[in-house]
Amino acid sequence: MKILMSGGTGLIGSAFIEKFKGEHQFTVITRAPKKAKHLLGSNVAFVSDVSDIDDIGIFDAIINLAGEPIADKRWTDTQKQRICDSRWDITSKLVAKINSAGTPPPVFISGSAIGFYGSKGSVDVTEQTPPHEEFTHDLCAKWEAIATSVARDETRVCTLRTGVVLAENGGALEKMALPFKLGLGGKIGNGEQYLSWIHIEDMVSAIAYLLEHDSCHGPFNLTAPSPTTNKDFSHTLAATLSRPCLFTVPGFVLKIAMGESSDMILKGQKVLPEKLVTSGYTFAYPTLQGALDAIYKH
Repeated sequence: MKILMSGGTGLIGSAFIEKFKGEHQFTVITRAPKKAKHLLGSNVAFVSDVSDIDDIGIFDAIINLAGEPIADKRWTDTQKQRICDSRWDITSKLVAKINSAGTPPPVFISGSAIGFYGSKGSVDVTEQTPPHEEFTHDLCAKWEAIATSVARDETRVCTLRTGVVLAENGGALEKMALPFKLGLGGKIGNGEQYLSWIHIEDMVSAIAYLLEHDSCHGPFNLTAPSPTTNKDFSHTLAATLSRPCLFTVPGFVLKIAMGESSDMILKGQKVLPEKLVTSGYTFAYPTLQGALDAIYKH
C-alpha cells in the first residue's frame, strides 16, 4: 500500500512507520526532510508541502496526523490559533487535493482527539455523546468537519478521537513519569478525574485496522476500554516503577502553571472505544497495568 502521511515524525506517525515500513511505502509531508530522514530512514520518501504532490490519486491511503502539541505551551490567544491552524490548514489542503483528483485515494484517516467532547467528568463517553463546548471541542469539531468535507464517494473517511498515548519515549507519559522516578510522584487535585489512555501499540494497530476494514467510517474513539482515575493511574504507575506515591499536586498550582489548558488534566474524561470494539478490534493492552508493564518491564 502506498501511504501519504502528515505528522510522520510525531510520536504516533513515527511508530506507525516503524512497524509497517516493510509492508507499505510511505511518503511523509514535512518541512524538515533532512531531520525526518534521519528519524525515519532512507526508505521513506518526503515532500515539503501538499502542493508538491502532482497526483494524490497515486496513493492508496492518506493518514493525516499533523498538529502543534496541544499542552506544551500556555494557551495564549496566539498559541490557540497556532494549534488550530497547524491542524486545519494541512487538512484543508489534503481535502482539496482529494476532491480535485481524477482518481481519489480510497481512504482518508484524519486525526482528532477526545477533546472533541470537552470536559465530561465521570460520565461514560462514546462516539454518540453530545459534546461540551469549549476550546478543545471547537478545535476538534472544525478539524473533523474539514476532514469529512471530502466530497468523493470513492474515499472513505475515518477520524481518530485519540486519548493520551502511552509510550516509553516521548508523549505525555515521559513527562508524567518523571516526578515518580524522582520519588516525588502523586495524584493531581482530588485524583477523581478520569484519564482516557491508549498504549502506542494499540494506537498504531487500530489505525491499521481502520485502514484495512472498508466497513469502518466516521469518528472512532482511540482509547483503551478501561479509563482510570488519576489517583488509580498514579498508584499504578508508582508501583510499576517501584516508587512511592505520596504527594498531591493541588489543582490551583496546575492552574497557575498551565492556565486554561490545566482543565484537560483537572476535569478529565471517561472515554470508551465503543465503535472500535463493536467493529471487531481486539486490544493488545486493555488494562493500564498491562500497558505500563509492557512499557517499563520489557
